Amino acid sequence: MPDSQPYRTVAVASTFSPRFAQVLAEAKRVRDRFDCALDLIYVGEKTDETTAKFREVLGELSLPLDSTIHYEQGDPADSILRALTQNKIDIIVAGALEKAVAMHQFLGNVARRLVREAPCSVILFTHPETEPKPFRKIVFIAVEYTDHTLNALKKTFHLALAEKTHCLYVIRVITTFDEARAKAADQALAADPEIELEKFILSAGHTDVPIEARCIRGNTGFAVADFVQSVEADLLVVPDPPATGPELPANLGWLIDVIPCNLWVIR
Repeated sequence: MPDSQPYRTVAVASTFSPRFAQVLAEAKRVRDRFDCALDLIYVGEKTDETTAKFREVLGELSLPLDSTIHYEQGDPADSILRALTQNKIDIIVAGALEKAVAMHQFLGNVARRLVREAPCSVILFTHPETEPKPFRKIVFIAVEYTDHTLNALKKTFHLALAEKTHCLYVIRVITTFDEARAKAADQALAADPEIELEKFILSAGHTDVPIEARCIRGNTGFAVADFVQSVEADLLVVPDPPATGPELPANLGWLIDVIPCNLWVIR
C-alpha cells in the first residue's frame, strides 16, 4: 500500500461567494479522509472584515479558528497557483462550475487553470454541499500501466474505503489505434485487454472496496464521459502522468472544459 498519509496538506481556494461554505465543507471532508492539515488560500487583502468572516464560517464548520490562511494579491488563478507552489500544498480543493448547459458542465476559468497548471493534485466539486454526499460510485481511469497510475489507484482505494464506496470502476479506454499497436506487439494483449487490466488492479494489493474492471472502446475521450454518466458516478479520478508535466494527457484534454461529475486529478 502507499504511504499511510498520502497527503500532508490540503488547501481550499476560498472566496466569499455564495458557495464558499459548501466548498470549505468539502475540503474538510478531504482533510478528514486523508488525515492531513487544511489551509485556506484567499485572493484579497487581510482586513478585520475578512478575518471576522473566516472566523464565522470556520466556527460554523467546527474547523480550527486559527487555521492557516494564505492571503494573495492579483489575478485569482495566478495567485492560487503561486500559493500552491510557495507553500508546497499537496492537494487543492475548489468549486468547478461556471455554468451547466444541456447536460454538460463547463468549468470556470479558475478551475480550468487549476486542472491544467496546478503543481499538485486537484479535486473539483461540481455541486459542493455543506453536508457532503458520500462518493458511492467512483470511476478511475487507468491511463497507462505505470508506477504513477498504480500509486494513484492505491490513493483511490484509501478514499473509497473511507467513503464506504459501493463500487469503484477501474476503466481503460481502448481505441482502434491501441488495438492495432497491441496486435503488432503481442497477440494475447490485443485479444485480452481485460486480463491486463485485471492484473494491474491486483498489483495494487488487497482492498475491501468492491471493484469492477471495464475496458471501454472508443476513439475519443468522451467515451469516458459517457461511461461516467451511464453509471451515475460521483467522482472521476484521473492520474496525470509526470511525463505530461502539469498538462493532462492529450486524450483527456476535454476535461479542461467539461467535466461529467466531481473530478480528482492525481499528480
